[in-house]
Amino acid sequence: MNRFNGLEMGISNLARVSDAQTRSISPENFKGEKGKGGMATEGTGADCARDLGIGWKVSPSVEIAPGEIFTMADIEGPGAIQHIWLTCFPTHWRNMILRMYWDEEEQPSVEVPLGDFFCNGWQERCDVNSQPIAVNPAGGMNSYWLMPFRKHATITIENKEPDKVVLYYQVDYTLTEVPEDMAYFHAQWRRSNPVPYGEVHTILDGVSGKGQYIGTYLAWQVNNTGWWGEGEIKFYMDGDKQFPTICGTGTEDYFGGAWNWEQPLGKYSTYSTAYLGMHQLINPDGLYRSQQRFGMYRWHILDPIRFQSDLKVTIQDLGWRSGRRYLPQQSDIASTAFWYQLEPHTPHPSLPSNDDREVI
Repeated sequence: MNRFNGLEMGISNLARVSDAQTRSISPENFKGEKGKGGMATEGTGADCARDLGIGWKVSPSVEIAPGEIFTMADIEGPGAIQHIWLTCFPTHWRNMILRMYWDEEEQPSVEVPLGDFFCNGWQERCDVNSQPIAVNPAGGMNSYWLMPFRKHATITIENKEPDKVVLYYQVDYTLTEVPEDMAYFHAQWRRSNPVPYGEVHTILDGVSGKGQYIGTYLAWQVNNTGWWGEGEIKFYMDGDKQFPTICGTGTEDYFGGAWNWEQPLGKYSTYSTAYLGMHQLINPDGLYRSQQRFGMYRWHILDPIRFQSDLKVTIQDLGWRSGRRYLPQQSDIASTAFWYQLEPHTPHPSLPSNDDREVI
């Protein structure tokens, strides 16, 4: 009988027992130690629990000072993170930077603004009902991406706000054996604001190694009138140069929709499903909100895009102009790419400044 390590979870495996150990990190148990939860005597809830004492809700959250890098989780492996829940006010989401490091690497494998990681890039909450990412009223952010590590895992949050931020969080993980063929979770954020005329937005580039691409989130602001989503997504892999191996047929097509998402006639129809969605639509208000904004995700869970040596992903910014001709647009596009690969990975490009990440 094969020994079950508890990582390949699903309804068909729920009845299988394992030697894996379940642990959880939160402000009530910063190290995830066995039998050490709820022992705090100081914390953000201490005054509220002053009549009740230890064991009650003494440390439900943390305060992160301006410029501080707070370590959410610091775990000795082997094991895998299975679920992350957190919440803070939406106005902070672009200036709270989420980073993840596997096996004591110096460069993060994940470096993404907090909101964008959870498909909420516009600093306005929008529910997400998908398999790996769920965002629920009124700002509960959940990740179910499996994040294996062999030696060590570190998750940090950097506060780039001018004021302190209150963060609630919980990191649920398992301590267990990790098979040799399991790769490491990665995520990267990029922005083109605006996309240069006649050029494309690059979602991911410079990936070197073996792995699989598993997801895309786009926060897209349209800066012209008319239908804006004619652009094709393209995957260049394993030595592709001028032309890609995989080429889509249009923006709404890639995200599982069709015909401009126009239903009923004259209106966009939003949706959020297990693997894909156009879940967020922010309309102009006739005063200061002058442009339309969209949020879209596509998870390659049942159809991962596997690469052997390298990967580049781009999307065209394409609309319509007179004479039934395509219009190269100049939209504001922020993207988050998700993938697994064997280490080492190529370092991410430098994260843009607060001004260059700002939602404006």
